Order: sequence, then structure tokens, then C-alpha cells
Amino acid sequence: MAEDSDLEKTESATPQRLQKAREEGQVPRSRELATVALVSAGFFGAWGMSGMIGEHVQRMLRMAFTFDHQLAVDPRLALISAGAQVMQGAWMLLPLLLLMGLAALVAPMALGGFLLSAKSLEPNFGRLNPISGLGKIFSINGTVQLGMSLAKTIVVGLIGGLSIWHRRDDILALATQPLSVALPNAAHLVAVCCAMTVAGMLVIAGLDVPYQIWNYHKRLRMTKEEVKREHRESEGDPQIKARIRAQQRAVARRRMMASVPKADVVVTNPTHFAVALQYTDGEMGAPKVVAKGVNLVAARIRELATEHNIPLLEAPPLARALYHNVELNREIPGALYSAVAEVLAWVYQLRRFKEGGGDKPVPPTELEVPPELDKGGISDDDAEQEAADTLGDDKSGNGVSA
Repeated sequence: MAEDSDLEKTESATPQRLQKAREEGQVPRSRELATVALVSAGFFGAWGMSGMIGEHVQRMLRMAFTFDHQLAVDPRLALISAGAQVMQGAWMLLPLLLLMGLAALVAPMALGGFLLSAKSLEPNFGRLNPISGLGKIFSINGTVQLGMSLAKTIVVGLIGGLSIWHRRDDILALATQPLSVALPNAAHLVAVCCAMTVAGMLVIAGLDVPYQIWNYHKRLRMTKEEVKREHRESEGDPQIKARIRAQQRAVARRRMMASVPKADVVVTNPTHFAVALQYTDGEMGAPKVVAKGVNLVAARIRELATEHNIPLLEAPPLARALYHNVELNREIPGALYSAVAEVLAWVYQLRRFKEGGGDKPVPPTELEVPPELDKGGISDDDAEQEAADTLGDDKSGNGVSA
């Protein structure tokens, strides 16, 4: 398909794509790094443990060249002696083998980290397809790997040949030296040649590692459509999320409207804002806002208050201050205590009037509201939220009166 073309894959892999590839066992690996780590561990390990290895070799040679008449005539003892020699050789090489095994495990983790993936162990018969195998051989990556192999062969062979040629006189001189001198000199020459060979392999690994990292990220590149699709899958469809938020707002508003009949008073703007207050002496530290809204929601709060005989008080500055500064089911701030106290005092007087008669209390008009709490009319955010709430109600079929 066109979207799967390498020309279309212009976007870097997302974290989700990288994580999925890692779960499938796809991580950057460098064969050259693993090879140089294994060879380096073997060389430097043998060099560092040369004293111990030398002692074991001397002991083995001493036992091998010591004539024992019983071993010569008894095959069972000869087998026991041979087994002891093998065990001694195994113990001699065990530290070196452990070091090389550790290098073989650590080197791959240097790029991709520690990874255990069951998917990479699953049988894949597509790997047995000769056509796909030929495609890999003649691909760009196959060409690069072939170039790396040829370069490694040339570099190692060139360095090894130059090292031997440069020390040809020392090598020829070994034949004229006593055995006690020739053996250390020969070991020194071998060590130097090996060290230079390892240095040459380090150069090859230094070129291969950046290429493998670049090729890994190149293979995981994505098209713009894939990035968008993955974003939708991970973050969710915006339309569905908007519908869920609208339903959540509708449920929250229904719960809020259910609290209006429990309110003591509703403070209005009188048309744009409506805030329902409740105060229970001994249970609340201060009056709290149990419902609030603007425009259509405010109208519904006023309707419910009228239906349940909740007093309505027109106090625009206080209504605006309560709406903008107090969250639902939160107590009012201390700066509004005085104004709200006057409102509640009027509410209590109104209740006594309805129960026992007398003079009808006059609603308070000059309420003290700090100017910094009165933010004026409806902001753009309030209007947008009101539109979203109304739209959400319409879609859910509940209406504003939900």
C-alpha cells in the first residue's frame, strides 16, 4: 500500500511504537559489538590470568610426562588419571569461559538493554521463505552487513599481517634463544599482535553501532496516518471523549439540581446568575454553595427554588462573587461572611413571618461585597461552558431541566 512505502514513512516512531517493537523482541543489536566484546574478554582475560593458567599448564604437563608403572599396566588407573587431567584443565579455563560468557550477555544489552520476549521465540515459518531471504541478502541492510564483514576481514588481516611483518626479526630470533627466554618473548609477541587486532575490531564496532541504531529507528518510522491512528487509539476518539464529558456534566448537574430544594436561599443576578446557599447550624462551619449556574442553568435553579418555596434574593454583586469565587459544595470565603449573614438573617425573618405573621421583612439591598471578588458579567469561559452543557443535555435527551 502507498502508506506503507518508505517514502511515506517520514515520522519518527512514537513511544508506543517503540514499546510495541520491544515487546516483539525488536531492539537495536550490533554483531560487531558482540564480537569485539567476546574477543576482548578472551584476550584480556587470558592476559590477566596468564599466571594462574601457566601454573595449571605446568602442573598438567608435569603429571602427563611423569612415568608411573601402575598407570602403564592398569587401564582403570589410566582412565582416572586422564579424567583428573581433564577436570584440571576445565577448572583452569572456567574463569576465562565465565568472563567470555558474561561479555557475550552484556554486549547486546549495551544497545537494547535487557530483554526477554516470548514473541521472538514463537515459530515463524515465514523466515523459511527463500524469496524473503534473498530479499534480505540483496537489501540495503544486507549490503551494509556484507561491507562490514569485508571491512572486518581486511582490517583484521591487514593489522595482523603488519604486526607480524614489523616484528619478523623478533619472531625469527626466537629460534636462537633459550627456551626459558623464548617462551616469554613469544607470549609477548602474541599478546601485542592480538591487542592490535582487537583495536582494529573496535574501529569496526564503532562504525557499526551508530548504523544499527539509525537503521533500527529507520525501520520503525511511521506515516502521518499511522501516527494519527495511534494517537486516537491511545488518547481516545475526541468525539467519544466529548460525549462522555457531556454525559458527566449532565449527571453532575442533575445531582446539583437535586440539592436546590435543600437550600435556604437562592441569590440571583437576577437573570444571568443564580447561586443556592445552604447553612445548617452546628454541622457547617460556614454557609456553602450547593448549586450555581448561568443563563439557562440559572433559570432552572430559579424555577426549582420557586417550586419548593425557596426564597429568591436579587443581589447581583453577591451572586456574581459567589459564582466566580466559590466551588460547588464548598464553604464561602471569609470576605463574604458579612453579606451572606445579612441574607440568612433575612431568610430566618421571612420564615418567622410566614409562620407567625407580622411585618414582612425587607430584603437587604446594600450588601458589602469586596470589589476584587465581583468579576462583573459572564466571561467567555462561562458562555462556552453554558453552551457545552446545553449541547450535552440536548444530545443526551435530558434537557436543561434534568
